[in-house]
Amino acid sequence: MKPETIDAYIAGYPEAVQLILHKIRATVQAAAPKATEAIKYDMPTFVLEDNLVHFAAFKKHIGFFGGSTDGGRLSAETAPYEGPKGSLRFPYDQRVPYGLIRKVTQAKAREQRARAAARRKRSSST
Repeated sequence: MKPETIDAYIAGYPEAVQLILHKIRATVQAAAPKATEAIKYDMPTFVLEDNLVHFAAFKKHIGFFGGSTDGGRLSAETAPYEGPKGSLRFPYDQRVPYGLIRKVTQAKAREQRARAAARRKRSSST
């Protein structure tokens, strides 16, 4: 059965993984307090104007999707965690970089707010 809430998603994992997932959730919430929670693509998702970030537990790592490198400014910090298609992978046998998750989420939120403002400006001028 597919989880309908982030709480239900997290509850489906072992306690050690739950602790990580809870902390990632809290980190994203603090970095983007106006974002709302959802389950999309079977993953915990935060939405701010559009999908902001997703995260998910896998066999050997946590995946973090949809983030930003802040125009390349965070590239050096994200490089050790790069996965396919712009995702980040945080292996269970390494310390999770919650500060980096915060920075990436904040950068993506800034980008999304700027895109939304530009869309509103374009639509109001037509």
